[in-house]
Amino acid sequence: MGTTEIRGDVRSERCGSRQVLDLIADKWAVIVIYVLAGGTRRFGELQRSVGGVSQKMLTQTLRGLERDGLVERKVYPVIPPRVEYSLSPLGETLVEPLSALCRWAEEHFWEVERARGSHAQAAATA
Repeated sequence: MGTTEIRGDVRSERCGSRQVLDLIADKWAVIVIYVLAGGTRRFGELQRSVGGVSQKMLTQTLRGLERDGLVERKVYPVIPPRVEYSLSPLGETLVEPLSALCRWAEEHFWEVERARGSHAQAAATA
């Protein structure tokens, strides 16, 4: 850290780290980063790898990730245009924590579903 940089505090409502947390808490951003952790992808490959995402949503997600320095976009001057997306060095720092989050979701979604069902059943009988 430089001398003018300070550590953020996500508990503070005025801290900019909350905006960063909002970005990485977005499900499409998490999945795109997770997919790009496997290497550079073209748009169509990304869309096929990220099941259920619309072209518009994937475009918005990639633009946001590029704007925030997490994804790099490379355009090749060929016809038809060829564009590739990859994680930036900053984006690569998210691979480990987001991979752990994705693994947790994959391993525990049934438990969450059961809890939701139990809650809904209890609420319906209350």
